[in-house]
Amino acid sequence: MSDPTRTYLDFERPIAELDAKIEELESLSATNGTDGPDVAEEVGKLRQKSTDQLAALYAKLDPWRKTQVARHPDRPHFRDYRKALIEDFEELCGDRRFSEDPAIVGGIGRFRGRSVVVLGHEKGHDTQSRLKHNFGMARPEGYRKAIRLMDMAERFKMPVMTFVDTAGAYPGVGAEERGQSEAIARSTERCLTLGVPIVSVITGEGGSGGAVALASANTLIMLEHSIYSVISPEGCASILWRDSARAKDAATAMKITAQDLIGLKIVDRIVPEPVGGAHRAPGRTIQAIGDALDTTLDSLEGLSAKELRKRRKDRFYAIGRLEAGEE
Repeated sequence: MSDPTRTYLDFERPIAELDAKIEELESLSATNGTDGPDVAEEVGKLRQKSTDQLAALYAKLDPWRKTQVARHPDRPHFRDYRKALIEDFEELCGDRRFSEDPAIVGGIGRFRGRSVVVLGHEKGHDTQSRLKHNFGMARPEGYRKAIRLMDMAERFKMPVMTFVDTAGAYPGVGAEERGQSEAIARSTERCLTLGVPIVSVITGEGGSGGAVALASANTLIMLEHSIYSVISPEGCASILWRDSARAKDAATAMKITAQDLIGLKIVDRIVPEPVGGAHRAPGRTIQAIGDALDTTLDSLEGLSAKELRKRRKDRFYAIGRLEAGEE
């Protein structure tokens, strides 16, 4: 049956109308007991039409529509990845300086036989959890907690996996008073100086320094319809044109999609999403991310701390660098 609780994006309205017709036919059939071949055939045709239209729509998403998909409230969040991929997870809280920040969740566990430290932004799935996790926008104590866990990972020689999904760091007065920019810089520095492998995944929205602080990794993976940017398209449009309504233009100009960024050597691997986005098949998406992480960690296993740091440094130095003969 169709899912009546599914959230449709604005550009998915034709799909929503088809799914509503399918739902109506199935409901009438169940109510009237008319589940005959004619009804089943009509439902089958509508389902196929919906599937075909969805595939065609998602095959040519522009950067702004990809931004909308990346922000979809039903996409898998950190807690979903953690529950499915990490066994024996033990959450570790607090930065040992000020307080606990639920916007970044972290701890230790086992990933396919490996002991790992895992960190990620958590946006929440409903109003209560979104408020608890501050919509994934971390304060300084969140980044200082991340540093504490990365220190522990290096001490016990455990690889680090990070899951990035945030609009950016929290811009409140209290966060600035407690050293937001310094905390982000220190977290970024710690990623770059780690003597153990660190692999990051952009699962939805990778926004500004709040994302970079957990994504300065040996290998950066992005889901097909996720985005990674120095500022939100709305913020960019407000600054450049003083008109946030031009966010679509900004999204195109900023090159924020996974497809743009792999060409710029900012990301290393794109993980395909199910047709219609990760939110339509969370289980398959999580499995694909797990496979990508497993392969990547295999490729980094056995490297010395010196080699890991060198590869990380070379990777970042290569961003934006033109080869001989290029313009």
